[in-house]
Amino acid sequence: MSQLRSFCVVTLSLTLAAGAASAQGAVRVGVLHSLTGTMAISEITVANAAQLAIDEINAKGGVLGRTIEVVKEDGASDWPTFATKAEKLLTQDKVAAVFGGWTSASRKAMLPVFEKSGGLLFYPVQFEGNECSPNIIYTGAQPNQQALPALEWALGQGYRKIFLLGSDYVYPRTANLILKKHIAAKKATLSGEEYVALGGTEFSSVINKIKAARPDVIINTLNGDSNVSFFKQYQAAGYSAKTLPVISFSIAEQEAQAIGTGLLNGQYATWNYFQSLPNPANRKFVAAYQKKYGAGAAITDPMAHAYMDVYLWKAAVEKARSFDPKAVRRAIVGISMDSPLGKITVAPNGSLTQAVYTGLSGAGGQFKVVAQSKGVVKPEPYDALAFPGKTCP
Repeated sequence: MSQLRSFCVVTLSLTLAAGAASAQGAVRVGVLHSLTGTMAISEITVANAAQLAIDEINAKGGVLGRTIEVVKEDGASDWPTFATKAEKLLTQDKVAAVFGGWTSASRKAMLPVFEKSGGLLFYPVQFEGNECSPNIIYTGAQPNQQALPALEWALGQGYRKIFLLGSDYVYPRTANLILKKHIAAKKATLSGEEYVALGGTEFSSVINKIKAARPDVIINTLNGDSNVSFFKQYQAAGYSAKTLPVISFSIAEQEAQAIGTGLLNGQYATWNYFQSLPNPANRKFVAAYQKKYGAGAAITDPMAHAYMDVYLWKAAVEKARSFDPKAVRRAIVGISMDSPLGKITVAPNGSLTQAVYTGLSGAGGQFKVVAQSKGVVKPEPYDALAFPGKTCP
């Protein structure tokens, strides 16, 4: 009888607790990406990946007994719009966290909004470093987790004359500043450095400068649909992966499909994730995404980061037993999990310890891994050559 009484008490307690949690209603989060404009080619599917994680979590009971309600906003490839929409999400919608942004310009536009409100942004894309904030979890690659390993790999292949090409905004210029410091330190040659406006489609003058410079390799930090125009004009000028290879930091499987595998076959990209990674967590993620969004859907590094960002937030909320952004930020440090990217851990500076891969583009827009880091790489927001003496507070 005493065992039955204990069982009934426990059951009643669990029922009351569930009822109390349900009474609190859903917890709101924001998903803020460019759903229109030049960056939509890359960002729509990143928003989809975050939504997939939220749907999975809700299907298993939510977080701390509460379902997650998504408030989705369009940054429209416009940096002031990102700031305006972030402020709306934080002050009007009262979201517990925001998942979003791609370009560094969008992140820098949002940063003061998050710092003023005390909100928390999960940013899933590689960036130029030279920044850390207690209000941003930077899960994409730091320079030492993408740009610098790509340069080391290129030098190891015998490419000594390097041409830097990028979109004209924060990330490409700062990433290339870092790369130039390391090119000089390695006694390699900077053959040229050119920028076009984000969304730019005219590359004839750039290609003429490339012809005159005669580089061994191009390191490409173009973003968005400018890549389509560049590779078409590059090929029309007689170049190919065999005659002048390109290593890209913002072209992944999805962009490869959009650009066309005929233009990209044999070209390179460096990321922390490729769809072809064979680990069980990745196979599960790819299958779930393709079931929801289409069998032929391509999966990219920012998508995998966006997906894991939601799970990292969930783990931190459960560790903190709170949705409060400050409590979540404290709790998230040290959280580790097996992910589609492999083993990841949140470092004290709010970035990820993660592996680095260089891939070769092939059929169907997929990448074959041709080089990878020896284990995981700790994030270093401030490059010692470019920003000596600077560290995260």
